Amino acid sequence: MTISLTGCAKTFPDGTRALLPTDLAVGDSEIVALLGPSGCGKTTLLRLIAGLETPDSGGRIQLGEEDVTALPVESRRVGIVFQNYALFPNMSVRANIAYGLKMQKQPRATITARVDEVMGLCRLEGLADRANTMLSGGQKQRVALARAVAPRPKLLLLDEPLSALDAALREVLRDELAGLLRTIGTTAIFVTHDQSEALAIADRIAVMNTGRIEQIGTPMTLYQQPASPFVASFVGHAVPLDGKAEGDEWVTGAGRFRTREPAGNRKVFVRPESLMVDETGSLSGTVAATTFMGTHHRVLVAGLNPAPIPATYRGSTPPQRGQPVRLAINADEALLL
Repeated sequence: MTISLTGCAKTFPDGTRALLPTDLAVGDSEIVALLGPSGCGKTTLLRLIAGLETPDSGGRIQLGEEDVTALPVESRRVGIVFQNYALFPNMSVRANIAYGLKMQKQPRATITARVDEVMGLCRLEGLADRANTMLSGGQKQRVALARAVAPRPKLLLLDEPLSALDAALREVLRDELAGLLRTIGTTAIFVTHDQSEALAIADRIAVMNTGRIEQIGTPMTLYQQPASPFVASFVGHAVPLDGKAEGDEWVTGAGRFRTREPAGNRKVFVRPESLMVDETGSLSGTVAATTFMGTHHRVLVAGLNPAPIPATYRGSTPPQRGQPVRLAINADEALLL
């Protein structure tokens, strides 16, 4: 199933403009993430696609060749996984998964076979008769996904599908969800504010800000070639580095370094992993704080910008607060925006 949105905007009755006119095209069996901070319009966009909201006049939504702009949610053959999973508390796992098939009035034998198939796909064997109140967070997430895909929807929509889980489980299920979506093969769109989820799961990511899509592309494209300072800061936590261009060098109050090309009127943005604490570096600063991150130390360094900026230290004995340090920047990783 392909999806096409043309000029879709959303203004609520109180005058709030939640979404500016937006175009979006999603390919067959593609997984697309809508990524952005709270209030950027990503959930509104998802609800328009689902049929839970209608776009302002002039907006158009197509699923395949069919114009579904005016169709209600129940007529769109869309599977939805909500943030809180919305499982029926008085039903077993099997009954939850079978619900959509029963609403389609499928034969009992067909329902049984499809539920068994989906339970195997979602690794729910042995849980068929268990009440959902007795399930773990990860099991509930898989039941919600199984219920959504059982009726063979044209499109699968997921609203913050992992946000209700603790951090350790969320990381495990992130990879599991990516595998399940590709195994199922259904076109999928999911909303998240977590860049690691978007990078790990999606084929393409639409980065949203203040009601519009700022950039859409593959995870690698967004990370290596952000189109705006907002995208650079949201996907990879890049920060601008105070200074000015002199030819192919960036000159700061704490030293200078070579850029991959002359910056001109652009600014230099750096990510923590691109700014390394290194005694051979050409920049100088003072340690404001050090945090152990497991594989490295995150070092906040003062003296380059008005506020301390993060850098990375990969040695065994990290510098301490107040200690002067040298910093090196990989020219190929410094972003010119």
